[in-house]
Amino acid sequence: MPSSKANRSLLESIHSPADVRKLSSPQLKELAHQLREFLLESVSSTGGHLSAGLGTVELTVALHYVFNTPYDRLVWDVGHQTYPHKILTGRREKMAGLRQRDGIAGFPKREESEYDSFGTGHSSTSIAAALGMSIAARKNNENRDCIAVIGDGAMTAGMAFEALNHAGDTDANLLVILNDNDMSISPNVGALSNHLTRLLSGDLFSSLREGSKRVLENIPPAFELARRTEEHVKGMIAPGTLFEELGFNYFGPVDGHDLDTLVPVLKNINQQSGPRLLHIKTQKGKGYFPAEDAPVKYHGVSAFDLSTGKSHAADTSKNPSFTEIFGQWLCDMAHQDERLIGITPAMREGSGLVEFSQRFPQRYFDVGIAEQHAVTLAAGMACDGLKPVVAIYSTFLQRAYDQFIHDVAIQNLPVMFAIDRAGIVGADGPTHTGAYDISFMRCIPNMVIMTPADDAECQGLLTTAFLHDGPSAVRYPRGSAISVNKDDAADSDKQRKAELKALPFGQAEQVRQGNKVALLVFGTLLATAREVAEEIDASVYSMRFVKPLDTDTIKKAWEQHELLVTIEENAIAGGAGSAVSEYLNQQNLPGKLLQIGFPDKFISHGQPGELLAEWNLDKSGILNTVQRRVKELLI
Repeated sequence: MPSSKANRSLLESIHSPADVRKLSSPQLKELAHQLREFLLESVSSTGGHLSAGLGTVELTVALHYVFNTPYDRLVWDVGHQTYPHKILTGRREKMAGLRQRDGIAGFPKREESEYDSFGTGHSSTSIAAALGMSIAARKNNENRDCIAVIGDGAMTAGMAFEALNHAGDTDANLLVILNDNDMSISPNVGALSNHLTRLLSGDLFSSLREGSKRVLENIPPAFELARRTEEHVKGMIAPGTLFEELGFNYFGPVDGHDLDTLVPVLKNINQQSGPRLLHIKTQKGKGYFPAEDAPVKYHGVSAFDLSTGKSHAADTSKNPSFTEIFGQWLCDMAHQDERLIGITPAMREGSGLVEFSQRFPQRYFDVGIAEQHAVTLAAGMACDGLKPVVAIYSTFLQRAYDQFIHDVAIQNLPVMFAIDRAGIVGADGPTHTGAYDISFMRCIPNMVIMTPADDAECQGLLTTAFLHDGPSAVRYPRGSAISVNKDDAADSDKQRKAELKALPFGQAEQVRQGNKVALLVFGTLLATAREVAEEIDASVYSMRFVKPLDTDTIKKAWEQHELLVTIEENAIAGGAGSAVSEYLNQQNLPGKLLQIGFPDKFISHGQPGELLAEWNLDKSGILNTVQRRVKELLI
């Protein structure tokens, strides 16, 4: 167990990778040891992504030791594993503010450091980005190395293979490091494999290889035979045939925690050119037993006790999260309807599908990090009578927009999207904020879009979506689902426990009668809106449906009030408020509308409450915004 009082004089002397490159081999190992201890202590205090970073400590040290960063471009995939990189690139003292408002981001960010060559947050982009940099270097006559570090999970995405296929055809000066830490692509890692990789990456083999090419290139049959012989010989000792066929020179697998192997192999590979792939094996959570034993649990953590591994955050809420409500609903509905199929793109835990996967394993499909495939797979199922439910984060649905339109909506197929993490997500920042799903779905014909305000509405609208004979989406945020839509919480509790029942299709519900101002709420800001309404005696409506809009309710509200206010946790541009505005314009019902939501800016990282306040979506912000407009209109 790491000591909180550990001596870290070596780590504290590292202010940039230039300092790493001055160290001896024994010092590199000590640096890795101190770096892992610091990482554990830091993340246990702030929370963040832990397992992945613990697994890349030695790799990070070796990369900055061998390559001349930041001149050489280092591109990390996703970014969960980059905390050691941040620490070694001058941000050690800033780790205390990790993922906090005005602090450093949890992902690589170009504006934050010159060592962050490419901003990431979504997976499988690193190879394409590094390839683009390599092509740019050639165009600019710059002799720099471009390195992409990608995990085996990210290799499940088609985009990674698209980039590999292109790179192999360009002869680009590109190194791809495949960090194999979960899928167990190959078991043959050990002393023999390490030794063979050092030989295959060394000068002797490289010289023989290139010399043979020059001799045989004018004898095509002999050249092709030699090439295939080399691939098959490699295939006997390493699983690199696929990458060799794509045009890469494959090395590995090697132990990604063995600096005595990593450093010389990287040095050898650095002497070569063209597309190269180094396959390393690492362990998620390396060096911290709880994370080694449960890497998924420690993938993303809140602040925790380092000695016990237990979170400091005590969950005092008696209310289930929206994710939990969805997970329970999915199991209940699956019990009632055998046609239901659950699909997730590698987000079983995050999307609440654990129980479903255990109870209905034959009806559960985790397709990996392949959102495009998930959507079209669902479309294919729907064509032949199944009722697929795609459980996906708002930010990840963006990756499958073409499939969403072309394969589902155009064909009007009954695919249901359960969209988690809609709106503010907090510490993960702009790459994960669900700020656009209403906007990008609302413009698509055949779509039905629902925004539950609380636990009871969530369950009811999920059922409504599932029973709809066409594309549908229910979007809900991260966090607890508080009963706010009923004056009697007991009634809401009874409704949750009752038989699954759909809500009236396309109908809003008025939850408070007031004067002059009507608050039209799309989603979970309903509780806040009710508090605002008490201050100014406003009417409040839980709109429930973005598409189709309850235009009857909107028209009546327009007739009975002097100001309509739409409230949503989505971008104002193209959002639910825009839908209301369009309707009023079409009906020639002038003025009287105020839209409240996200401005035309990316939402930074921080605590959800802080971010809602920053963008005037808390009680004070909404109240002040409405009162200013009331004053301007002299209502």
